[in-house]
Amino acid sequence: MTTTTTSGTQAPADEVELAIGGMTCASCAARVEKKLNRMDGVSATVNFATEKARVSYAPGVSVDDLVATVEKTGYTAQPPPPPAPARPEDGTRAGADGREGEDGRELASLRQRFLVSLALSVPVVLLSMVPALQFDNWQWLSLTLAAPVVVWGALPFHRAAWTNARHGAATMDTLVSLGTTAALGWSLWALFLGDAGMPGMRHGFELTVSRSDASSALYLEVAAGVTTFILLGRYLEARSKRSAGAALRALLELGAKEVTVLRGGRETLVPVAELAVGDRFLVRPGEKIATDGTVVEGSSAVDASMLTGESVPVDVSAGDTVTGATVNTSGRLVVEATRVGSDTQLARMARLVEDAQSGKAEVQRLADRVSAVFVPVVLLISLGTLGFWLGTGGGPAAAFTAAVAVLIIACPCALGLATPTALMVGTGRGAQLGILIKGPEVLENTRRVDTVVLDKTGTVTTGRMELRDVVAAGGEDEDEVLRLAGALEHASEHPIARAIAAGAAERVGALPPVERFENAAGLGVRGTVEGREVAVGRERLLAESALELPAELAGARDAAEAEGRTAVAVAWDGRVRGLLAVADAVKPTSAEAITRLRALGLTPVLLTGDNRAVAESVAREVGIDASGGRVIAEVMPQDKVDVVKRLQDEGRSVAMVGDGVNDAAALAQADLGLAMGTGTDAAIEAGDLTLVRGDLRAAADAIRLSRKTLATIKGNLFWAFGYNVAALPLAAAGLLNPMIAGAAMAFSSVFVVTNSLRLRAFR
Repeated sequence: MTTTTTSGTQAPADEVELAIGGMTCASCAARVEKKLNRMDGVSATVNFATEKARVSYAPGVSVDDLVATVEKTGYTAQPPPPPAPARPEDGTRAGADGREGEDGRELASLRQRFLVSLALSVPVVLLSMVPALQFDNWQWLSLTLAAPVVVWGALPFHRAAWTNARHGAATMDTLVSLGTTAALGWSLWALFLGDAGMPGMRHGFELTVSRSDASSALYLEVAAGVTTFILLGRYLEARSKRSAGAALRALLELGAKEVTVLRGGRETLVPVAELAVGDRFLVRPGEKIATDGTVVEGSSAVDASMLTGESVPVDVSAGDTVTGATVNTSGRLVVEATRVGSDTQLARMARLVEDAQSGKAEVQRLADRVSAVFVPVVLLISLGTLGFWLGTGGGPAAAFTAAVAVLIIACPCALGLATPTALMVGTGRGAQLGILIKGPEVLENTRRVDTVVLDKTGTVTTGRMELRDVVAAGGEDEDEVLRLAGALEHASEHPIARAIAAGAAERVGALPPVERFENAAGLGVRGTVEGREVAVGRERLLAESALELPAELAGARDAAEAEGRTAVAVAWDGRVRGLLAVADAVKPTSAEAITRLRALGLTPVLLTGDNRAVAESVAREVGIDASGGRVIAEVMPQDKVDVVKRLQDEGRSVAMVGDGVNDAAALAQADLGLAMGTGTDAAIEAGDLTLVRGDLRAAADAIRLSRKTLATIKGNLFWAFGYNVAALPLAAAGLLNPMIAGAAMAFSSVFVVTNSLRLRAFR
């Protein structure tokens, strides 16, 4: 994720997130953003979908100054609430509940306004469109029903248009307010001053403009119908935006509410907010783990599917780390808290998702720039259309119809929703699957990458040694060789010893006790098992006792080392009895992950500090071709970043997957950094994408989800731009009835949001 900085600019000192009220379309967001960015030392991004402004500001600028600027623009701004104790039990920030309640009230108000307007508009539309239903003086009933819709139903549009007009601006609300008010005003003129109020007047309906007597032309169905359609669009849009953010809200609500803390030998039930680092707490079967910690007693299986997307529970025992909000499925655990409040993995995940949803992709910035100038241009086109039709003899009624259709069809709502809604749904779905996307610019990078560099240890392999092979000398039993070696190694803490002991326990069962255990540093171990003097270790350990490998075992040793494995000899009672081969275990899902990455058009490159034999062995096992520079071995940790640079210099766009401290620089240098969430904080901070579960298949899923989200954004923008480009000429040419234009405009926004919601089905 190579970044550039502009020399001579000073980094802003602080950052704040303001809740912006009163925005109704992308033009509003663009205005607020423009005003904030005009302030000295201020850099702001305003997101219409999330209704938030992310503002960086320099010393000398206060939050009150920012709020005042937004209010001068005609909108409201709410600063963040004062610091309050962290509440990890529900993951919410102070004030979040209030915001949720406000959203709910706004949705209920929109629904009520729409339903009342619908009930009043349907008779007006039917009476105006179906001459057979028109009785004497039907037009006065239509006026009685339509007037409340235009005055009360469209009140939010009129209010916003007036506010914007006072600040010398025009937005989507300006277009709607002007269009509906003009339609009602024309109808009032025709009814009271023209011939439309005469008893027995009949009114036809056509989808296209036709020449007619202006004094008898009514537009009551346009005024009421457009208002109702746009209210429906607003309601569906608001409801869909809530659905789009549902994944983040679900993530924030995952945590436990209460926890059983062990204090002074007693169990005490307390709110999770009272937990401190170092506290020990009890987790019974079926309970959620209250916060991140280390198991100090007990063993169990933990279901982490809500955080990682991984359905198979993970076995944990003393010494293993556990994550808050995961579920203890079986045994009783005592856990020592290592992170609480905003430091927990759940809180960090929520922050990453929220940050990503607040940002803007480059394509959205283009859409915002278009939206900012779009409304004034549409007003000019509408006036031009009116003048053209009047000048060419089209008549006042035809000219008015075309001009109103232009006003109503052109609202750029879909442009403002195209990116934020797709981002909200895509990042939220990613969080459910254990994929955290840091920001919208990451999506652009996933499209370009063609090479993926995989750090071997901890990424392709488990990073833990594992017993791979047992070879017995002639006349010896493999299980007996492994049983005695495992018993002796069980007393050692060395990674190789632990691998042998674990392999022996799994294959032969219970291991016998050891007497007179002795550790020969760097060589191996000796001891007495069941009365036999046993030695397990390197050949140098055996040479001290004048023991040599038989030819058959020497051949097995050479074969193991050629495969990049570590060979360990086993001897007792004056003879070498067998050979054990151990190696860093390849994750069972790594080969499938490589296949998936290739299917995405990526060339996998294996990177490791191990010798070439080990690297090529792992490459063969997972299906990476060792030729053509696709296996890079014997690389020092500090040189990993140089490898990434070299690949970039060759013209490649590089993604890097890693998990360790020594991967952080390479992750930052890469065009796309993917950090395994099982790794270090340094690696996670340096990555663009964080894979919460330590499964390499998640890397392929992350790139696929990112590309799908970007494709959805582009599809939305294509529809939004295409709709406006195609519809404006039709309206100006008089080929669209204003009511049909209103319906089309409202449903363009609904289409964009619905298209984004399809990302929730990503698997």
